[in-house]
Order: sequence, then structure tokens, then C-alpha cells
Amino acid sequence: MSKLRFGVFLAPFHTAGQNPTLALHRDLELVGHLDALGYDEAWIGEHHSAGSELIASPEIFIATAAERTRHIKLGTGVISLAYHNPLWVADRMVLLDHLTRGRVMLGVGPGSLPTDSAMIGLNPTDTRELLEENIDIVLRLLRGETVTAQTRTHNLIDARLQLRPYSDPLFDVAVAAVASPTGPRLAGRHGIGLLSIGATLTADGFDALGHHWGIMTERAEAFEREVDRSAWRLVGPMHVAETREQAYWDVEHGIEGWFDYFQKIAAFPQMHVEGGDLGEMIAFIRESGVGVIGTVEDAAEQVQRLVDQSGGFGAMLLMAHDWANPAATKRSYELIAQHVMPAFQGQRQSTLDARDRASATRAGYAQAQHEAIAHMTKKYESERS
Repeated sequence: MSKLRFGVFLAPFHTAGQNPTLALHRDLELVGHLDALGYDEAWIGEHHSAGSELIASPEIFIATAAERTRHIKLGTGVISLAYHNPLWVADRMVLLDHLTRGRVMLGVGPGSLPTDSAMIGLNPTDTRELLEENIDIVLRLLRGETVTAQTRTHNLIDARLQLRPYSDPLFDVAVAAVASPTGPRLAGRHGIGLLSIGATLTADGFDALGHHWGIMTERAEAFEREVDRSAWRLVGPMHVAETREQAYWDVEHGIEGWFDYFQKIAAFPQMHVEGGDLGEMIAFIRESGVGVIGTVEDAAEQVQRLVDQSGGFGAMLLMAHDWANPAATKRSYELIAQHVMPAFQGQRQSTLDARDRASATRAGYAQAQHEAIAHMTKKYESERS
């Protein structure tokens, strides 16, 4: 399998009550920072309630971020497909594909916040059923088909796209999964990618990974599709610093707000976290396998555990959060780019090998250098005389 890609999953999770304008612009700055550091992907979420995940349109955010970046791919992480006319979702994504010159990715899901879907008269079962209907329509439209279809929310009559996608082959398409089998089922059925948002945030921990891949491969076989591990993305939270003590001190800034959101506000208990005070929260992240609060060595060990547990995947997406202040958060991403990414992208070992080769021959070359200096000194003295 090709090198492991790294990116960010930007829901985003912001503590309610802060200046939302500044928080959104800080998200844009973060994507620019990641682009400069060489991260591969950024996935942007869609939410409409609960006061924490502030981006209502990932497409608008991506269009803005695309103008501030050069290399990083930008995905919808995710569009809540049940909320939208599938024709307009496909149309907007093709527009973004052209505007970004092929840097766009489409991630879809049913919508994670029941408080979002309730405002348009849908319950969590409705959104999952609609996701299954709508993803089929979106993919057919992106393939250039003309679609006539009646869903429970929309009626399409000879629907087609006026633009073909810029990307050839088609840009990446992925479906989200937390604990439900909905995402893996659809990924396997259509032969598309999977975003395992609950890769570590489930009651069963890492055991969910084998479950996800097993469902994907079983559905792919049933529908005569192929699934590719390189299109499988795992999401998990991390914060690293030069020392564990520094990392623990950093996250005291805002980790309580993150826990409060999952424990008391967002009504998706499948994203399960425990801890009553700061010490218990930090210990839960560190000891349960949910994420990392520590050093680059701890982060590398977590990624390797995920590789081993899953059997291999294509991208490690860091779940963005406000655990630490903005400066410490940026430093965390820098440290991961400097020290963790090279270990999984084939860039680390060659420099270590070169160092070791130079070290093994240093004594002989040092002696040759001394001899060369002595020779030239003697030559110069001879010329003077």
C-alpha cells in the first residue's frame, strides 16, 4: 500500500460562548498552516445546532480555504446528505472541483446531530434511509447519467449535470461511519471510501475497525465491487508537545468543554467519553486508546496501533479540537509533521541510514581531512620558501 496520508477532520469542535467569527477565521488559518506543513487532506463538517460545530456549509468554507492554500485536498467531512436535494449536492461539488482544479473530495453522511434533522422534520432513522437513497443518485449524476427518481423529500425528473467533473478519474467520494453499519454498508456497495469518524471514539474502541472493514468487504463482494484500503480514512484526536507534562498542561485550556459537549450536549452516545475532572479526562484519553495527549513518540505509537488493528488504511485524520490554545495547537500539528508523518511516509529511515553511514566512516574521513590540511599547509610553506 502507498504511503500513509495525514490530514485533519475539522468538524469543528469549538467551546460554545466564544466569538464565532474569530473561531471560523482560526479554522481557515489552521487549514493554511496545515497546507504549509505538507498535510495531505482537510475534511470540513456541516452542522446547524448545538453551538459548537459552527460551519453550516462545508462547500462555502472549502471555496474560501482553496484561495488560501496551494496543495492540500479539501473534502466535505461531511455533507449531511439527507438534508439536501442530491442533484444540487452533486452540482455544487462539480463546481468546487473546477474552482479548486481537482483538490476537492466529497464526504457524505446521514447527519450526526439529531437537533439538526429535527428542525426539518427528520429523525435519525429517516436520515440513514435517505442517505442510502441519495448517495446512489449523487453517484449516478457524477457518472454523467440522467436520473429520474422520487425520494421521500425530493422529486427529480430527467435530472442531469450541466458540467462534467474537472477530475478524471472522479474525485474521492467517501461515506462516514461511527458505530452504525450504515457507512460501511454503503462504502462496500458502491466501492467508495470510508471515513471512520468513530475509529477510536466508540464503546468497543479499536474493535470497531475490523467490524467496519468486514462489512465493507462483504457488501463489496455481494455487489461485485472493489474496496481499497487506501481510500479508508481513520479519525482520532491528538495533542502533542515536547514533553508529556507540557501536553497535559496545554490541554487544561479547553478539554473540559470538549468533554462537556460529548457528555451533555450532543445527542450521539456512540461517541463515548468518560471523566469527571481534568485529571480523569486526561487519563481517559491516554489510557482508553481514544486519542493521544503526550509526545510525538506517543502519537507514532497510536498510529501504529491503528495500522496493526485495522490491517492497514490510507489516511490518518487528526480530529480538530480546542483542547489547547491556538499557539500550542499549531505547535502540535508542527511536531506531528516534523516527527510522526516521516515515519509513515518513507521519509524518515533514509536520513537515519545516511547518518549511520556517515558515522561509521567518520574516523577514516576525519583522518583524511587532517592529512589534506597538513598536505596543503606543507605545500604553502614550500611555495613561500
